[in-house]
Amino acid sequence: MSSRGFGKIFDCIIIGGGPAGYTAAIYLARAEIKHILFTGFKPGGQLISTNKIENYPGFKDGISGYNLMESFKAQSEKFGTQVKYNSVVKININSKPKSMNMHETVLDNSLKIKTKAIIIATGANNRYLNIENEKQLIGNGLYTCANCDGYFFKEKQVAVIGGGDKAAEESIYLSNICKKVYIIIRDNKMKASKILQKQVLNINNVEIFYNHKVIKLIGKQKLKAVYCKNLTNNRNSLFNVEAIFLAIGQIPNTLICKPNITLDKDGYIITKSTITNIPGIFAAGDVQDSRYRQAITSAASGCISALEVEKYLRTDVD
Repeated sequence: MSSRGFGKIFDCIIIGGGPAGYTAAIYLARAEIKHILFTGFKPGGQLISTNKIENYPGFKDGISGYNLMESFKAQSEKFGTQVKYNSVVKININSKPKSMNMHETVLDNSLKIKTKAIIIATGANNRYLNIENEKQLIGNGLYTCANCDGYFFKEKQVAVIGGGDKAAEESIYLSNICKKVYIIIRDNKMKASKILQKQVLNINNVEIFYNHKVIKLIGKQKLKAVYCKNLTNNRNSLFNVEAIFLAIGQIPNTLICKPNITLDKDGYIITKSTITNIPGIFAAGDVQDSRYRQAITSAASGCISALEVEKYLRTDVD
């Protein structure tokens, strides 16, 4: 199948409908660059499961993740972005770096579309525990961002699952808000940097439980407690917490990038600014950001990627 279903060959295709993708679309639209955005299977990205965002500028009373992403979408469409709910399942890369020949995207309906540039903004999925009752508690006591949702548990007892840098940072942040913070680590030690470990160990209302594995979440509509197994003696412990914050890593959505686009050891796209190793292909948002992973930083990189695309398209690369 050809690209005639969409009526044109595009200057740029955006893959992903989160903050990075929609911001890129807004900038491309205002620059009058012919483009189309494919949201993939999860329009709005990870923010859709966030009940209320209070740290995104411009919303003094906060805004739900769903409403924020609907605003992004509406603004991009106002300037002329075509938004489609297809997924891109493959990128056929033009291997000639010094020609403006087209790359090609293949959609989930087998439609093939040629384009001069691609912005990959497919995001990343948080790692979950994969235990019973987990899915229905997402947003109802189970969270992945303390900066986003920690404030709602002021003076409450909470738990952080994980022992890396993110877990340490989340715990430090929560310790200033919450009455008690339990850190539950499956290993016998923290993997966080030494500086962060020292900070955590010096906080009075933070308690660490090593060699503990979460085995059960208590609560149907709302989290009430969490059961953990002590892996050294096989005894179970009950933690009465109103929220748990998962910090056990993310899985970047980079399957379509293999094998040509360079990834780091954790699967994130390696970029210089937002430029990948393939001319004409750019990456923005969590798919190339393993450190900050915030809506505002994703939006910023979406802006940068669009500006880089504009520069690329206007440069004679022959």
